[in-house]
Parts: sequence; structure tokens; C-alpha cells
Amino acid sequence: MTTKLLPAAFVGALLLMAGCQHDPASYQESAQDPELFHETAKQLTDVIVYDIFSPPVASRVYAYPSIAAYEVMAVSNPGYRSLSAQLHDLKAIPAPEEGLQYLAPLASLQAYLKVGTALVFSEDKMDAYAEKLYSKYRDMGVPKKVVENSIGYGNEVADHILAWADQDNYKQSRTFPKYSINEDPKRWQPTPPDYMDAIEPHWNQIRPFVIDSATQFVPVPPTPFDMDESSLFYQEVIEVYEVGKNITEEQQAIAQFWDCNPYVSHHQGHVMFATKKITPGGHWIGITGIASRLAEADFMETVEAYALVSIALADAFISCWDEKYRSELIRPETVINQYIDEDWVPILQTPPFPEYTSGHSVISAAAATALTNLFGEPFEFEDTTELEYGLPSRTFSSFFEASEEAAISRLYGGIHYMPACRNGVDQGKALGAFVMSKIQTDNSLSQQ
Repeated sequence: MTTKLLPAAFVGALLLMAGCQHDPASYQESAQDPELFHETAKQLTDVIVYDIFSPPVASRVYAYPSIAAYEVMAVSNPGYRSLSAQLHDLKAIPAPEEGLQYLAPLASLQAYLKVGTALVFSEDKMDAYAEKLYSKYRDMGVPKKVVENSIGYGNEVADHILAWADQDNYKQSRTFPKYSINEDPKRWQPTPPDYMDAIEPHWNQIRPFVIDSATQFVPVPPTPFDMDESSLFYQEVIEVYEVGKNITEEQQAIAQFWDCNPYVSHHQGHVMFATKKITPGGHWIGITGIASRLAEADFMETVEAYALVSIALADAFISCWDEKYRSELIRPETVINQYIDEDWVPILQTPPFPEYTSGHSVISAAAATALTNLFGEPFEFEDTTELEYGLPSRTFSSFFEASEEAAISRLYGGIHYMPACRNGVDQGKALGAFVMSKIQTDNSLSQQ
């Protein structure tokens, strides 16, 4: 990734603002350890999994804390430009009080934690982690007053970001009507085993971060529904059916690796239980952490990576969900059970929302575009994100290779037709390129 060089005079200021009388040399290196941010981001992911947020909502939960953390760091780092005036309706954050002695990395982490805590249900888990974080900084030898000031400034920025988040129409959308079902044979219907209501049918009304609107990157329409055996749509259905019947071990491994279904239900007789897993956006946040570590990104670069990837993911979900509830296309499982084989079951559990386009395809391509912009290609990495969910790691030579596999995994899993995967990739790449072209974090470039 591009390193934004700082004048030597600013290096100490990045860690300890306004000339604190305590010598910061003893804790300077440990205080800016990027591993502290990775651990904090992982804490948020763990809570998102525990609280079972849907993929679109989870993308929102990732975006706002990451932006808050970035904005705090950008204040004390002249090589980086604020995202205010670059993201819709975001105004400049409050400047730290003149003469305030604080640690920018700790203030950044605090802003991340406070915003994240406000957006999840399990606040107690976030609060417990925060106390452990404060203890780490105290153990480094950071003076108590500096810790308190850092927390205070982080909270001030967090309040600013939360006020901005409060205006994105999310709360209002909680009261919007549910998706209504009708008898149109091409229109999405709830799928087994739980026949859940459609998730987030109004997500296109959430304020985007960078894209002009939810309709900016509308893909080509899906293949028209037609179950005549000579039709293109019928051939696409048969493709899903045949892949499912003849799936290879490798294809099954790929499908399961990229499943990322936050709520998989299991039924045994009259007993039902659920398996909690990471969301698709959470998987790419995990890849962001892996890439940042491999690139030996410092604290500021790490925060930048999480912020840009989370923004690309959030806008990608808004764009994708806009198309899902425009085309409202029926899922393969429903079509195959009704017209071809009533006993056929897909490899993966069908998620509860319309088929076109594939969310994995759109958001993975967008995230891969952001990561490639940050770290370049080729970029070989071992994706260990799913290890804790019992799945072996997979190795990729680039972020785009990973995103392409994520896309085709949905065909292997039996939950998408090929056009949703292929056109979803195009949609995500176009959106990701737009986001990265619009956001300028290098302050030196903005001043040219």
C-alpha cells in the first residue's frame, strides 16, 4: 500500500499530543501496535456473530466504527485526509481541545468501541473488552490522565459519528412494512426449512456512504422466468440442479468455505437449533486483517484499510439489495422443487431474500477492489477466517481470485443461478472502483 510519510516532528504528536510532560519513549511503540486494532475489530465481529445480525445490517455495524477510528487518526496525521465532505452528510469531527494530552491510537480505538457498542445488542461484551483495553494501555506505562483524555476525546468523536449515523434512515426503516408474498411464479417465496420473511426489503432506502444512490450501479436484468425446456432460464435452473447432484469434493468445500450464513437452522424431529457463523462482510473484514498483517501495515494504515473496505462493503450491500427487491427473482430451490425434483435440496441453506444478484458476488468484488487498491496485486494470502468455524484455510494469489471463488461458490451451493454470480461480480467491481476513485485519503494528493 502507499505509505504517506510524516514529517519527523509529527511522529511523536501522533502518539502523544500537546507535549505531555511524561516521556512517551517507554510506551511509544507498544501504544501504536496495529495488533490492538485487529483485536478490537475481531471483538466487534465476535459480537456481530453472537447477536446474529443480517448481512446488510452487519455491514452498517462495521462501517461507522471504522470511520470513527479513521477520523481520529487523521486529525493527528497530516499525511491523511479526513473523510468529511467525502462521505454523504459527514461533517468534520470536533478537534481535540487545545493543549490536550492524549494518545491518538487509544482515542481511535475508543471511538471505534463506543460507536460499535451503540450499534450492537451485547453491550456488556463490548464494555468488558474496553476495560481490558484500557488496562493494556495502563500496563504500558501510559499516565492515567492521558488514558482518560484519550477515552474522552474518543467518546466525543464517537458521539459525532453516531449523530451522523442516526440520520441514515435505518431507524425509520425498522417500521416499514414487511415484504408481501403473492402467487406470481417468478417472484421470490420463502424457502425451507424455516420459511422466514424476506430480510431488509427496504435496505435501498438506507443512505449510502459514497455512491450517488442505491440505483447507481443497476446490473443487467436477470434472465426472464420461463420454464419451457428450450428457454435460457430453464437451462440455468438445470445447471444449478446438475451441479448439486454431481458436486465434487472441491466444489463442496468451496461452497461451505464461503457460506457465511449468520443463522443456519437445523431440525431434528421436533427440535430446532441454530448455528451462528460470520457474515459475508465479516469474512472480508477478516481478510482485511490478514492482508494488513502480511503487508506489515502500521496503525494508521491498518485503520485506513478497515475503513475503506467497510465503506465499500456497506455501499455494495445497498446496491445489491436494491436489485434484489427490484427483480424479486425466485430461488433455485423453489423452482426445482416445484418443477423438476421435489426432493432436491441445495448444499447450502437458502438465505431469506430474493435471488438476483448474488450478495456474495457483489460485496466480494467490491471488497477485493478496495483491497487491491490498497495492497496491489498479486497478493498471495492464506485465508484463515473460517478456521474457528471448523473449516480449513484456503490460499489465494490475489483478492480478485478470492472474490471470484466467493461468487461461484453460490452456484455450487445451489442457491444462485449463474447470471447472479457473473453479473454480481461486474456490479461489485464497478461499484468498488467508483468508491475508491471518490475517496481520497492521501492528503498530499488533495493539496496538489
